[in-house]
Amino acid sequence: MPDTTIRSQSDVVLIGAGIMSATLGLILKELQPDIKIEIYERLDMAAAESSDAWNNAGTGHSAFCELNYTPESEDGSINPKKAISIAESFEVSRQFWAYLVQQNKVSSPENFIKSIPHMSFVWGEKNVEYLKTRFEALHANPLFKQMVFSTNFAQLKEWMPLVMEGRNESEKVAATSMAIGTDVNFGELTRNIFSYLAKLDGVTMYFNHEVQKLRQREDKSWRIKITDLATGKKRKAYTKFVFIGAGGGSLPLLEKANVPEGKGYGGFPVSGQWLKCTNPEVIAKHQAKVYGKASVGAPPMSVPHIDSRMINGERQLLFGPFAGFSTRFLKNGSYSDLPLSIKPDNIIPMIAAGIKNIPLTKYLIEQVRQSPKDRINALREYVPGARSKDWKLERAGQRVQVIKKDEKEGGILEFGTEVITTADGTLAVLLGASPGASTAVSIMVDLIGRCFKDEIETPEWQEKLKVMIPSYGQTLNDNPALLDQIRKDTASVLKLNN
Repeated sequence: MPDTTIRSQSDVVLIGAGIMSATLGLILKELQPDIKIEIYERLDMAAAESSDAWNNAGTGHSAFCELNYTPESEDGSINPKKAISIAESFEVSRQFWAYLVQQNKVSSPENFIKSIPHMSFVWGEKNVEYLKTRFEALHANPLFKQMVFSTNFAQLKEWMPLVMEGRNESEKVAATSMAIGTDVNFGELTRNIFSYLAKLDGVTMYFNHEVQKLRQREDKSWRIKITDLATGKKRKAYTKFVFIGAGGGSLPLLEKANVPEGKGYGGFPVSGQWLKCTNPEVIAKHQAKVYGKASVGAPPMSVPHIDSRMINGERQLLFGPFAGFSTRFLKNGSYSDLPLSIKPDNIIPMIAAGIKNIPLTKYLIEQVRQSPKDRINALREYVPGARSKDWKLERAGQRVQVIKKDEKEGGILEFGTEVITTADGTLAVLLGASPGASTAVSIMVDLIGRCFKDEIETPEWQEKLKVMIPSYGQTLNDNPALLDQIRKDTASVLKLNN
């Protein structure tokens, strides 16, 4: 019987059509216009999983309002290091997006990014003290100099009327506000980038194509076996470099790659749900992103927030997300994802991480057992006047938190984003979740530095990186004048408040 397998050759294969692959593909194409790229996505469209607006917080995670990036130490102090790093990375993303708009590579920035204040809100004496300490730690840095702190009830009512409506004025409350916050529709941005990429010579996109196997050959190149889910036809792709940016699907593919750097990694899936407001009058009352403190044991994706969003041209109001547990690694995945991911090399780290994260397990069980009344009661902590008839439950995205080997602990659960690259630089895999999409540009530039070591040192690539990201090679928090100029320039191009 004749072999009907289709074969193709490329320089780069991107697996997964989310914001990470879109960003990496476009940066590489800008740096080397003749590079040949193939993109494989198992679903029938781009950005249908973690990058989709309904599956992604869309905050433009800039650490302006997310309290989980500034945990309190035992002595009550706040280390702003992580928040500064994330805020710095978000400024890099803004520069790259502004470049894309200026060069007409993506159009209509108002379709994917809008200005909206980012606020943190707490109540109770201890939490008010924490927020004040956090404000002082952040405000001292140029990236956060526009942050405002207030315990004034009237001021807070002006900032977020829906949240303050019906509260007792004697209650101890506090909030911070960053007027230059943004709402980002990463689904829209991702599809916009892929729409441009797909028109370029040397770029081919394949939807409804699922990667079955990948194996490194003796010459260090990769052979990838793929199935066309629409026709059942088989395909073999040969390439010098592979990037796996498939969200929750990345871990099983890393295991199939069978590289030493991937040994010992496991995944812990966390699902999410939103309460979505259906009353236009209520939606119109709230125009901010207001984040609170997470419950003990809660994963970062479950930090409660009452969130004004623009999705598909319509203003939406969401509260949540409520966490849950599913053995699926993707929203469109299989219940066998978690069991099949357990291998001899990661079973000990997974057991060790499980034992050390009993509070998380307890929290997830409590979340799964919540009744509709429980969810409305949680909402009323942020919107005291909320009526159950104005809200309905919507399924949100699926995230897989990283579990990895640890010499001391046996295994640890990581809540951030983890990039694994092989020693020879031919394979890179992105695992994890928050802050993810918002820091995609920094993550991908760092990845290119690790996997294209010689090329990134050339004058041509260095010069081009500085054109795409004017602050490339500099730290904005250490250069207030440059930060002000960058923010002014990107705000002008992206049509944002400065």
